[in-house]
Amino acid sequence: MAGEFAKLAESWVAIWNGDLALTETTVPEDFTWHAAPLDGGPVRATVGRENLKTWVGGLRAAFPDLLFTVHIGPIVDGDVLVLRWLAEGTYRGGFPGADEEQVGRRVSFHGTDILRVADGLIAEYWINADILWLFEQLGVRELPVRTP
Repeated sequence: MAGEFAKLAESWVAIWNGDLALTETTVPEDFTWHAAPLDGGPVRATVGRENLKTWVGGLRAAFPDLLFTVHIGPIVDGDVLVLRWLAEGTYRGGFPGADEEQVGRRVSFHGTDILRVADGLIAEYWINADILWLFEQLGVRELPVRTP
């Protein structure tokens, strides 16, 4: 089990580092993640492997060289896998509310991923990331108005 979880953790980090093809063998089609929206409000669940690809792809469009490095973990408890990571990269523009004067700026932020494994795949994901610190680095003062 530990080897299986370590391999899933490696694939998970590789997805965030830009290898979106790994989603096919790492998460099921009905993959679910839970994250607080960037524009505020309570945590929402999003479903679908394709939605994950869109989310990661959008982040990588703004930060093409973004590199996620695991600092703690993987920690395994039953069917749960936890990783503490650092992301570092260069802002290339397009992040909602960011100050365009920050294009070219190196940024970094930390986060913790809690991943539930089922049938050998990462079935569910909860993210806790230091988005406020990222916003400060990008000069974000106001986000676009949220639509219900």
